[in-house]
Amino acid sequence: MAKALMIVGSMSSVGKSTLVAGLCRIFSNRGYKVAPFKAQNMSTFLVSCESGTFISTAQYLQALAARQRPSPMMNPIILKPLGNMRSEVYVLGKPRCVASLISYKSMKQELWEVVKRALDQLLENYEIVILEGAGSPVELNLKDGDIVNMQVAKYTRAPTFIVGDIERGGIFAQLLGTYWLMSKDEKRLVKGLVVNKFKGDVSLFSEGVRILEEQSGLPVLGVVPYFETKLPPEDSLSGNPDQIDDVEDGIFDKIAQVLEGHLDVSKIENILFDS
Repeated sequence: MAKALMIVGSMSSVGKSTLVAGLCRIFSNRGYKVAPFKAQNMSTFLVSCESGTFISTAQYLQALAARQRPSPMMNPIILKPLGNMRSEVYVLGKPRCVASLISYKSMKQELWEVVKRALDQLLENYEIVILEGAGSPVELNLKDGDIVNMQVAKYTRAPTFIVGDIERGGIFAQLLGTYWLMSKDEKRLVKGLVVNKFKGDVSLFSEGVRILEEQSGLPVLGVVPYFETKLPPEDSLSGNPDQIDDVEDGIFDKIAQVLEGHLDVSKIENILFDS
């Protein structure tokens, strides 16, 4: 049975997808058979897999980073926005229906079963599955219907890392607030914090690291500098779908190199296999 690792963010666009891609390449380089996983994604552009099914851009690229064939099992639920609060719902890579926000909520229990089956299949066939959350895991009014964040972490008993975006400000509120708003059983899974998108000399944030560790009781596993990934943004491809074919494999090595220089990957590996 594979080991699972969960990456959640303090909010949307903190860099979770890039971190997961980088970790997929890092662990692949270390000889592990790795798969990415995101239970539910919202994307305006979908990529066709060899099986004729579809997957979101982010998980497609993460699969390439892991040197694995992209599969809808890596992204079992996709919402493709249509406007007017309606989305086309894809289940295991195939269009299922068009749903409003209200009607989609009524599908959550059925979709959670789909998510679990997809996860179980990946866990049986890979050594490491790197899970990606969506948005914030502590949108308290939405937690009852969660099928993508800590519900997934609890199902897999995955050690979880919270990522914050320091470029947008409020990094202490982002990371500490997210952790403090989690339930007790969720907090037990959280094993570290990551500060992402730091501009300048990362050593200048050493006092910030001390404060975060003191206030949370958790290790800061890295302060990752801001860098251009050259990966196409997920929602920018609708005008030029060929961009996905222009991504060179070396980009994933460059992302991995940056992360290995600023994340304590050996500690992450130890946490993963000691869990």
